[in-house]
Amino acid sequence: MNKIVSSAQEACADIPSGATVLAGGFGLCGIPENSIRALREHGQKNLVFVSNNCGVDDFGLGILLKNKQISKMVSSYVGENKEFERQYLSGELEVELCPQGTLAERIRAGGAGIPAFYTPTGAGTAVSDGGLPLKYAADGSVAKYSEKKEIREFDGRAYVLEPAIKGDFAIIKAWKGDRFGNLVYRHTAMNFNPMMAMAAKVTIAEVEEIVEVGEIPPAQIHTPGIYVSRIFKGAGYEKRIERRTVRS
Repeated sequence: MNKIVSSAQEACADIPSGATVLAGGFGLCGIPENSIRALREHGQKNLVFVSNNCGVDDFGLGILLKNKQISKMVSSYVGENKEFERQYLSGELEVELCPQGTLAERIRAGGAGIPAFYTPTGAGTAVSDGGLPLKYAADGSVAKYSEKKEIREFDGRAYVLEPAIKGDFAIIKAWKGDRFGNLVYRHTAMNFNPMMAMAAKVTIAEVEEIVEVGEIPPAQIHTPGIYVSRIFKGAGYEKRIERRTVRS
């Protein structure tokens, strides 16, 4: 029952090249900073990442992108990363853009054992009709387009069939945890981390503090330990934000 490992390096060592990895957080808030750094050190290649965004050029998932370790991103927002733009337009990176709420529900469905669901979001657009450029060729032409999705009508409204998302691994960030893997999140870390913890075969949790079993009241546990495979205490959190606006 003791799921504590000594470090991010140990926790992430067996993630193979080509794995699908779910990475929690929102923007640069609540992201698994230590696990991301460990993956950069280990050097796995051709990773498929599912994350709300891809960090910035020198932080978050952006450091893996810069190191050419990511072959595909499934995201809802990618606007703060110039290297992401360069790799996508040059044909080095495949990108599946997904509406944010749909992305969250696809991951939640994966953890709940629901294979697919209908949503009105994106119906009648390129999201449902297909034709979005997923990957470019080196000459700038489109090498791969998104496919058309199934549409059904309910109560006079069109709905798009969206498949669930499941990962081989999930790397998530929590505030507190115990050796059983029970987790508590704070503030923005509640975005994507809890649902990703449920949707992977192996979930790796990094926390700011490890407490004794029983210190977290059962009613306050956000992710039960049954979903967590490994837990370690992180260090050196920068907790950046993507952009700061200074008003005069």
